[in-house]
Amino acid sequence: MTPSMVYLIGAGPGDPGLMTVKGAECLRAAHVVIHDRLVSARLLALARPGTELIEVGPASPRPLDQDAINYLLAEKAREGHVVARLKWGDPFLFDGSGREALFLHEQHIPFEVVPGIPPAIAGPAYAGVPLTVPGVSDTVTLLRGFEDEARTPTAIDWPSLARLGGTVVCYAGPRQLPEMLDAMASAGWPPDGNVVLIHEATLPGQRTDAGTLADLRERVRAHAPRTPAVLVAGPLVGLREHARWFDSRPLFGRRVLVTRPREQAGPLVDRLVALGADAVEAPMIRIEPPEDAAPLLAAAAQASGFDWIVFSSRNAVASFMDALLGEGRDLRALAGPRLCVVGTGTAETLVSYGIRPDLLPRSFTAEGIVTAMLETGPMTAARVLIPHADIGREVVGDALRLAGADVLDVVAYRTVEEEGQTAGHPDVYRLLLDRQLDVVTFTSPSAVRSFVRSIGVDQAADLLQQVVVASIGPVTTHAARELGLTVKIQPSTYTVPALVDAIAAHFARPTP
Repeated sequence: MTPSMVYLIGAGPGDPGLMTVKGAECLRAAHVVIHDRLVSARLLALARPGTELIEVGPASPRPLDQDAINYLLAEKAREGHVVARLKWGDPFLFDGSGREALFLHEQHIPFEVVPGIPPAIAGPAYAGVPLTVPGVSDTVTLLRGFEDEARTPTAIDWPSLARLGGTVVCYAGPRQLPEMLDAMASAGWPPDGNVVLIHEATLPGQRTDAGTLADLRERVRAHAPRTPAVLVAGPLVGLREHARWFDSRPLFGRRVLVTRPREQAGPLVDRLVALGADAVEAPMIRIEPPEDAAPLLAAAAQASGFDWIVFSSRNAVASFMDALLGEGRDLRALAGPRLCVVGTGTAETLVSYGIRPDLLPRSFTAEGIVTAMLETGPMTAARVLIPHADIGREVVGDALRLAGADVLDVVAYRTVEEEGQTAGHPDVYRLLLDRQLDVVTFTSPSAVRSFVRSIGVDQAADLLQQVVVASIGPVTTHAARELGLTVKIQPSTYTVPALVDAIAAHFARPTP
């Protein structure tokens, strides 16, 4: 990337997955990100650590006018920074970035424009409304709907648009919407013509209101809109019931709390979002190295001398493998011991290193694990290594010792509670109090315990009665029930994909 460069980047309409690959690359290269308030927090998270984030625009807490934004871009570039100007939608469609580009040109500051998907295109697509169909509707008219930051109405020639036909897409502020619909009716648009209003387009909270022009005029008069919308009018709006997909997914409209550590939450969040859920990340714990890594490093150095290594979690696998491979060794050090893993998720993590486990017990209890190991042969004098969390109970090790094994327990990682409402962390207590959550997910006993401590034992048991508690497996479920929580969902296979599928199946069942 070129130093002292300004990238005018379209962030897309809201769904962070709709940003272009080039836009994401430029964002990651930036030293300074100057962004609209509507830009997704998940996109801002792509910026590298230490990047200066500056929120601007009319909807920001401390709004800057266009001239001030222009000078801010120039100032940051002259300081030698790579600047990402992150714009909602597309920077050159119904936006001020055209003026920003002209100003940068006059100031002899190099810039590039990275197009984005505008809400006028993505909104109808996510609502299931084609903008053109060959031979049926071959024209699209895009209208801004307001002229400036004050949201003054645009003088639209609705009679000419009515005669032109085709599809009309218009950005409509809540104050302009009623008069727009009235103007369309007065200009000759048929009262039974199809119109759709799309609020929060492409986001999990997308609301789509479809009907005839007459219907929508009446609804808007009765219930004044509070948020902007993308208005789409034309004959193709009637295809929505056949082409809708976004709001027909099994978890659409459901808000799901993800309590997993932030660095491990990605697969769970992605699967929930793919099924239409609004995934709210509120990590209850984080995983850190042990305070004293010497015992783990020493155990990894003599890994080939053990008869068994027992992994009870994904984190145990990852931490042990880091210790094993970080000292110049390779996987041949694991040629000697047999590997026992507790849970299919732990097995998947081991397989990701190119190693298949030798044993996956059917039962996750200490007795079940020992029984499964004894079925492979006697444990008398067998050397067993168990890497575990700092707060992990040593019940498996104790049971193996009773069976005659020589067991070495080492702390492989620490489970640390997240502290309070840190930046970007949602107020979980308020979400529960306001009944803004449908599901709370737990993927480890430590996350359950941290959650309950953060909310309060009595409050957690009471507030979680109104939501669905989903646990990834029996160990986590046991921890939840010990703390008074009612677990309604537990998959038969204890993996993230199975957990999400079980949540979807739960809401697919008819309400009794």
